[in-house]
Amino acid sequence: MNVTAHYRFPPASAYRLNRCLFAIKSDAAFRSRFRADPRAAAREMGLGEAESAALLDGNRDALVAHGAHPYLVFMADLRLRMEREAMTFEYF
Repeated sequence: MNVTAHYRFPPASAYRLNRCLFAIKSDAAFRSRFRADPRAAAREMGLGEAESAALLDGNRDALVAHGAHPYLVFMADLRLRMEREAMTFEYF
């Protein structure tokens, strides 16, 4: 039986990127630093140039191509939007 996996685990090389996305999602202090100076926050997490560019652009496809977990990409973006925009998520 030949089964193609629909999910690939993030590679170890994407650890720093996923750690950064997790911090944006979960750590209010880091999220505040990221909002104030995204480039410095990306450097703080040790991200490379391409990863930083994808993160700063909010480019979901590029982030996933660099090994970011899709859930973390979604949740980090959601957290940033929740703080940036006056909206409710009552039906979320």
